[in-house]
Order: sequence, then C-alpha cells, then structure tokens
Amino acid sequence: MIDCLCFFNKEALVLKGPKKSPLLLRLVVLAFAMVCGVYICSICLKQINPHTTAKFLNMRIFDQPCNSSDIEEWEMHYVHYPKPETFSREECACNPVRYFAIFSMQRSGSGWFETLLNSHINVSSNGEIFGKKERRANISAIAQTLDKVYNLDWFSSASKNECNAAVGFKWMLNQGVMEHHEGIAEYFKQNGVHAIFLFRRNLLRRMISVLANSYDKSNKPLNGTHKSHVHSSVEAKVLAKYKPTINATTLIAELKHVDDRAIRAIDYFNSTRHIVVYYEDVVGNRTKLKEVQDFLRLPYRELTSRQVKIHSGHLSRQVQNWDEIYEVLKGTKYESFLHLDYQK
Repeated sequence: MIDCLCFFNKEALVLKGPKKSPLLLRLVVLAFAMVCGVYICSICLKQINPHTTAKFLNMRIFDQPCNSSDIEEWEMHYVHYPKPETFSREECACNPVRYFAIFSMQRSGSGWFETLLNSHINVSSNGEIFGKKERRANISAIAQTLDKVYNLDWFSSASKNECNAAVGFKWMLNQGVMEHHEGIAEYFKQNGVHAIFLFRRNLLRRMISVLANSYDKSNKPLNGTHKSHVHSSVEAKVLAKYKPTINATTLIAELKHVDDRAIRAIDYFNSTRHIVVYYEDVVGNRTKLKEVQDFLRLPYRELTSRQVKIHSGHLSRQVQNWDEIYEVLKGTKYESFLHLDYQK
C-alpha cells in the first residue's frame, strides 16, 4: 500500500515555468530606447550655441499674439508692441508701450520734468534728440528719427529697453516743431503718439533764466564749465549771483511772442491726444505728476529728481533794473508776473 503511494511518474516532477509575455518585453525595450534618446539629445543640445537656442526661444515668444483683453478699446491705437532691431525684448515682448513727446521751450523746466519722468522704472525719455539740425532737416528725416526712437532702437543714458511702458523725448519748439507741424501732427495721429506740453506761466521768470544761462555759457563761473542744470545748492548759489539787466523797451513784445508761440503750438496739435502742464503747477502740487502718469497709463510711482533750482525767491532780487521792469509791466496783462511767486 505504501509502495503504491510512493510511486510517481518522472515526468510529473519536471516543472515548467510560465511563458514570458511578449508585450512586457516590448515595453522594456521601448523604455530603454527612450532613455537613450533623451540622453543623446541632451548631449547634442549642450554642443549647440546657447545664443542659437535663445534666438529660437525668442522667436517662439514673438510669434505668440499678445493678450490685449485688459486694454480699453479707445486706447488700442495708443498701445504698441515694438520689435527692436538692436536687441530682444524677451519676456517683455508683450508689455505694451506708449509713445510720447514733451513739447517745451528752453528754460521752462523741461530738464527737471524729464528727470522726474525718467525716475519711473518703466519710462525712457531720451532728451533733446532734435538738437542736431540734420535730424530735423525735413519731415522725412524727422519721421526716420521718430521711428528709431519709438522702436526702442535709440540708445541714451535714459534707455530702459526691454520692459519700457512709455518711451519718448523732449522737443523744443524751435527745433523744427513749428516749421514742420503739419507732418509731425500727422505722424502723431497715425502712430498714436501722446503730446505733453510743458510751459511756464511766469514768462518773466523764464526770461531771467534764459539771460542767466546765456551769461553762464560765456563766462562759465563754475570752475570754467557751463552747466544748464545743477545738483547741489552750492552750485546753484554760484549761478544765482548773476543778476541780468532786462531790455525794458522790447520786454512786452518778447513776452507776447513767447506766449503766442505756445498757444500756436497747442493749436497745431489740438487733434492729437495731448495734455498741457505748467511748471509752476508741478512745483506747487505734485499730484500733477500723477495726472501725467495717468495720461500715459503708467503704474503710479513717486517720482524724484536730483536737480536743484537755481533762481529762487522774489524776482526783485534777481534783476538789476527791477524798478524799471516793474513800471513797464504795471497795468498790462503781464502785471501778474511781478507778483506770481512760488517755492521749490
């Protein structure tokens, strides 16, 4: 009985392993091939010029349309996305940019005003770019210069390039503005440029500043150098020592000429988007700077400047022939200039 229980078929002791799944093997081979592929690609990419890779990525960014859903319909014409030829805006490619120009006259506070704007992290105001005559020789030369500025290809100490929110410059009325006003106004309308007019209410103060600046150019009391603007009270006191003598005979005519010139300039650009700002208002009320930032649709910032005012105090202490000037302006529409005062 026991013998019968211990009897086994030899073939029954042979154990057969389970069949391996062909699908599992294929997955293993595929995974191995993918790992090898990734490794080989990483080696190849390291050998490629990094600038080439950056350019490729930038092209991908530029090709993507910018989202303008948060911009009101009326201001779409004034919003731009420049594509500079001299550099890439990279991650700022879709940051909208507003174009502007500051129209003013010499010794009207435009230098100080521009430094205030440039203290904004997103603003580039490039100074008096039309100081050189060849840039304003005709409307074609003017348009070519404007195109370069507004495409962010104009380089100056104020240039912030990639992440600009507003780009512009200051333009004196005697630098081709009045002569080519029709072509300039048309350019502004077609290209959505904002015009900022900056003038002085007290034209007598401006005249004193013009005469004093002319004297400084000739005599250079600051260690033999001419400075239109100063950054210390010591320098300001040196320049303020000079007291000009004003021609009383031509005074009324000169004040009228300057006044009329400003009125005509505003009228020439009346059909463009513009704002009129007075130097005295900015000095006396810094909320005016917020109005300018709102006009350019900028994020609000506290604006600062290192410039120091040269002529301060009552006008009677700044002119040699004050009594004569007082009598000439008394009873005229310019009499208020004798009393209109402010401090900075």
